[in-house]
Amino acid sequence: MSETWRDPSDPEPVRRLRIFNGGFLTQPRVRRILALRGWQTGFGRVQDGDHIGVWGQSPTAHRGEAVAALKNTPIVRVEDAFLRSLFPGRVESAPPLGLLIDTSGVHFDPSQPSDLEKLLATDPLDDAAILSAARDAIAALQAEHLTKYTAFDPLAPAPEPGYVLVVDQTKGDASVTASGADRNRFLEMLFVAREDHPNARILIKTHPETQGGHRPGHFTDADIGGNVAFFSDPVSPYALLEGAIAVYCVSSQFGFEAILAGHKPHLFGQPFYAGWGLTQDAFPIDLRQRKLTRAQLFAGAMMLYPAWYDPYRDALTDLSGAMQALAAETRAWREDHHGWSAAGIRMWKRQHMQRFFGRHQPMKFDAPPKPDQPQRRHMVWASTADVTMPGVCRVEDGFLRSKGLGAELVPPMSLVVDDLGIYYDPTQASRLETLIRKRATLRQDERRRAEALVKRFVCMALSKYNVGGAAPTLPEGRKVLVVGQVEDDASIRLGTSDVTTNAGLLAAARAARPDDVILYKPHPDVEAGLRIGTVEDTSAADLVLENTDIAPLLSAVDEVWTMTSLTGFEALLRGVHVVTLGAPFYAGWGLTEDRGDVPPRRREDISLAGLVHATLIDYPRYLDPVTGAPCPVEVVVDRLATGAVARPGAGNRILSKLQGVFASQAHLWR
Repeated sequence: MSETWRDPSDPEPVRRLRIFNGGFLTQPRVRRILALRGWQTGFGRVQDGDHIGVWGQSPTAHRGEAVAALKNTPIVRVEDAFLRSLFPGRVESAPPLGLLIDTSGVHFDPSQPSDLEKLLATDPLDDAAILSAARDAIAALQAEHLTKYTAFDPLAPAPEPGYVLVVDQTKGDASVTASGADRNRFLEMLFVAREDHPNARILIKTHPETQGGHRPGHFTDADIGGNVAFFSDPVSPYALLEGAIAVYCVSSQFGFEAILAGHKPHLFGQPFYAGWGLTQDAFPIDLRQRKLTRAQLFAGAMMLYPAWYDPYRDALTDLSGAMQALAAETRAWREDHHGWSAAGIRMWKRQHMQRFFGRHQPMKFDAPPKPDQPQRRHMVWASTADVTMPGVCRVEDGFLRSKGLGAELVPPMSLVVDDLGIYYDPTQASRLETLIRKRATLRQDERRRAEALVKRFVCMALSKYNVGGAAPTLPEGRKVLVVGQVEDDASIRLGTSDVTTNAGLLAAARAARPDDVILYKPHPDVEAGLRIGTVEDTSAADLVLENTDIAPLLSAVDEVWTMTSLTGFEALLRGVHVVTLGAPFYAGWGLTEDRGDVPPRRREDISLAGLVHATLIDYPRYLDPVTGAPCPVEVVVDRLATGAVARPGAGNRILSKLQGVFASQAHLWR
C-alpha cells in the first residue's frame, strides 16, 4: 500500500491553521473538512508549530502569504476538489464535496512542486487494488456523467461528431495565471488548432461561469467565424469528448477529463496532468519526466490526494463515497429541475413528496400536464394511474420504505418513479425491467457494491417495513414460509391468475410440500386491521406467525412461497429458495422457481448482484431523514439500522385508522 494513502476513518493529529480572511469563516463545510483532517482553523497570533491557511492563489491569499513570510511559517493552500457540486460556487452557494489541502504548493502552479506533483512523481502507484478501483471509478464517472459541476442533462444532444474542441476558461482564473497564460495564449491555441485541422469544425467550449455574465472568458465574438463557433450548451463533457477528434486547452480540468476519455489533449498551459506522457505539451515541464498510465494519474489526483467528505455521516470518506453522494444529488436535480405536476397524491403525502421532488421547482398537485409547459413532467400515484395517458410517470413506495407501515402513514424514505410502467405490473414493461437487463453484466465495483449492500441488509435484519416482534421457537424439520399479502394489492390483481388469495397460496404450498413444516406469516397491514386478506382456516399451516418481524424469520427457513410479495426478493438476498405463484418483478430471471405466468420478455438469466443493483441502487430515489437531502441507498440502510427515521404524527395515526374502515373499497395503500 502506498505510504500516501490514508484511511478516511483514521484519526488525524490536531494542528493549528491560522487564517487571515473571512472566507473560511463563512464556509462551515470547508472548516469541517479541515477539522476532520486535523486542522483547527481560527484567527489569532501565530505561534511555533502553526500553519497559515490560504485559499489557493485567490486575491485574498496575499494576506496570509505576507504573515507567513514575516513569521517564517509554512503555508497550507486549500482548494475545491475535482468533484465539487451541482453548480460553481459563484453561481449557486453550495458547499464543496471535498478539498485539496496542500502543504507544499497548489496543484495548478508548476513553479513550486505541490503535494500532488510529488505524489505523482515519487509514489510507486503500483497497488493493484487501487489501480483497479481507479479504472472502475473512471468508468463510473463516465456512466453517471459526473464532473466538477454536474447541473446538466446527460441526454442533451452533443454536436455531430468530427469537431475540434478548444476550451475557454474564465479571465483571472488562477490556474491560467500560474501557467503564464493570457488572452494571447488562448488566441495562439486557437490558431494552432485551426492550422492543425483546417477543414474541421472548431468549437470553443465556454466555461459554465461565463453563462449569465458571472465572469468573462478569454475569447470574444471577434474570434469566431468561418469554421469556428462558440459552444455553450450544458452538455455532458463525456458526450462532447466522444464526438471530438482533438482537444486543445490551457489548464482546464476538461483536459484531465479528456485524458480519462482516451484523448491526448494539446496543452498550452502547465496543469497538474501535464508532463506525464498523457498530453501533448506546448510548454513542457522539465521536472516531470515520469510516464504514467491514466489509472495511475487518476489514482493520485482523485483517490490519494483529496480529502473527500460524507455529508450524511459528517465524516471523511473515499472517492467512492463522494461519488455516491454527488450522484444522488445530481440525479435529483436532473430529474426534478424542470418541475413536476402530480395527480392522485393523497393529502398526507404531499409535504413529503415536496421534499423528495420539489427541491429545485415546487411540485404542483392536482394539476394535469400543460401543453405550454412541455418540460414539466407529470406523475401519478401508480394505483390511480390512467394507463392511457401518454408520458405519465408512475410513482410508488420503494423497497426500503420505512420503520413502520404505509397504512399507518409513516413517510417513506424511498420512492420509485417509472416512466414506462410500474414494477408490480407485469402486463407491461417497466423501467425496472430495463434496468435489470442492463445489469446482466457488472463492473467489479458495481458487483462489490451490490454484494456489500446485501451483506449489510442481511446483517442488519432489514425488510421493507421493519416491524414486528421476535419469532417464536420454530418446529424441527424443513421449514417453508408462506407469506400472506394484502389481497386487493395491485400486484395480485395484475400479476396473478390461478392463485389470488392467501388461503389459496397456503393450500398450494401444503399440497406441494406435504411433509415439510408450513409456517404462515400474515401481512402486517392485515394483522393491523388496515387491509383485507385474513385467512379464516389456517389448518394447512403447522404454525401461524403473528406480529413477527419477517427479516430474522427469513434466515431461519429453507423456502419461501409467495404470490408477488417483496418478501420473496428479501428471501433471495438471504440465499433462500423462492417459489412464486404470480409474476413479481424478481421472477423470470433464473433466480426463482416460477409457477405463475411470467412474461416471456423475462427470459434472461441475471445474477443476484445484478438484480440487487437494479432494484435497490438504480431504480429508487432515496431521501435521508436526518439531513433531508437526496442520498444513496447505503445511507437509508444505516438510518434504518440505527432507528434515525421519520415517524408519523398523531394526526396521521388517527387518519390511518379511518383509512382502515374504507380499505376494502379503496386501493390507496400498499
